[in-house]
Amino acid sequence: MAYKLSPFNAFTTKKSGFTLIELVVGMLVLSISIVLMTSMLLPQADRAVETLSRVRSAELAHSVMNEIWGKRFDENTDPNGGIPACNSAAGVACSTTLGPNGESRNNFNDVDDFKGLNISSLMLDSNQTYAEVYLGYELEVDVSYFNGQAEKLITVDVTTPAGEVITYQAVRSNY
Repeated sequence: MAYKLSPFNAFTTKKSGFTLIELVVGMLVLSISIVLMTSMLLPQADRAVETLSRVRSAELAHSVMNEIWGKRFDENTDPNGGIPACNSAAGVACSTTLGPNGESRNNFNDVDDFKGLNISSLMLDSNQTYAEVYLGYELEVDVSYFNGQAEKLITVDVTTPAGEVITYQAVRSNY
């Protein structure tokens, strides 16, 4: 059986493609999905920056705190432990004034010498200040007696570039 070819069959074949309405609907769906994705991803980037600032804050505070922790309790306490701790039954009295005793930054030898240390202070054994290394951060160190004169409360306040103040504290006992 032979098929008869009509001259009109060539003009009636269906062509594939998109209509104008399909293109408009596709662009609308694509634009809505892009807006939703960017509104979900951009806040995540802000949170990543905040987290990085907090990690750098902890790094700064812990470096200062570790240095303080390695020093003796008081000016009147023997660094080698030969004399009993100050204010103990057989020991001498603890110092009454907290803060540096005239030493330079590299010669701080007891916990309370760090009182007043700030972002403009020199780093240990360095010509750089904390401000030069930790750009945009603020640092304040305070040392006060705690539980009478038996302990010293060390408070390190670090302000991030975003203005968030994070406080780190440690208690150093007189032993």
